[in-house]
Amino acid sequence: MASVSNFALRLPPSLMEDVKALSAQDSVSINQFVVQAVAERVAIMRDRGFLRARAARAEQGAMARILEKAGTDEAIPGDEIPGE
Repeated sequence: MASVSNFALRLPPSLMEDVKALSAQDSVSINQFVVQAVAERVAIMRDRGFLRARAARAEQGAMARILEKAGTDEAIPGDEIPGE
């Protein structure tokens, strides 16, 4: 079993009421709700860091070179945009 840490969390009463209502609506415990909310936020922050690092490695003009190799603007039969 994975180890867990305990953390005393102080929430303003109005926020706690929202947490209680939303966790009940999702049929999960308050603890599960808070864990999921924190996990989602951590994932967002990690993704931002990854994307920032990836953008820093990007090469100016690389996308234009890739698109030049992609072919023409002519539609391939069966690949037309509906209604045009």
